Amino acid sequence: MKRFLLPLVAISLLFVSCASTPTETAEQNAEAQEKMDQAFEEVYNHFDQVLIMDGAKDYKVKSGDTLSSIAKDFYGKDNGYYFPMIMLASSQTILDPDMIEPGMVLTIPDLQKNLNDSSAHQNMKKFFQEIADVYKTKKTATAKKTREELQKIASKL
Repeated sequence: MKRFLLPLVAISLLFVSCASTPTETAEQNAEAQEKMDQAFEEVYNHFDQVLIMDGAKDYKVKSGDTLSSIAKDFYGKDNGYYFPMIMLASSQTILDPDMIEPGMVLTIPDLQKNLNDSSAHQNMKKFFQEIADVYKTKKTATAKKTREELQKIASKL
């Protein structure tokens, strides 16, 4: 009996200890999100009023939308990583690109008008680099790839 009881107890303790060590609590998640929102807000405030908003359109978020998919719809299939322009224009609605929800109304600035204007163009270059820097601390599955793509855009602008 002892021969069977000891391994059973050891296995039970292993399962209990694994189950009782959560990696992050809801409070830690909320704190991390608050810090991320603050980082995005600082960048948006720094670049407030730099986009040309002539010809901007409103877009109501639908279920299944992502900012990349919205950017592709408005800016072309190869321009999904231009979504920070939408975030900057919509910063009064939402701060974190990963937190859009159906029903939100986002402002979509005209990409070409902003690329053609020398002042807006220069500001976009700096803006994309700063947003890429925020992504260094973002802990999502796609954060590294997003940061790299935003840095590529900043270097090309």
